[in-house]
Amino acid sequence: MGRRSVDNLTLERWRALDALFVLGKLGCYAKVDDTFEPLSAQGTQRYHVNAEGQDFELLLRGPKFFDTRLQRGGGGAVDLVMHVRHVDFKAATDLLRRLAV
Repeated sequence: MGRRSVDNLTLERWRALDALFVLGKLGCYAKVDDTFEPLSAQGTQRYHVNAEGQDFELLLRGPKFFDTRLQRGGGGAVDLVMHVRHVDFKAATDLLRRLAV
């Protein structure tokens, strides 16, 4: 079985996807925290997320995310999948393909 590469157009599309959309495609439970008021980046929202039994507190703004508990973040679908599913790049891209994201 050969190695499947990801073309640049697909990577760019995945990088631009809204993080909340990606969480939904992953089947994650995400509840917005209406009490959250961002200090600097307007438009940021805090979500309490459950992904496969693990809880996260994520700040989301477009394609970007930040895990407030682990003090780590990233941007785009691949980074988010890697973070919430604890997988490497290849597994994340394979999952995004399977989900037709």
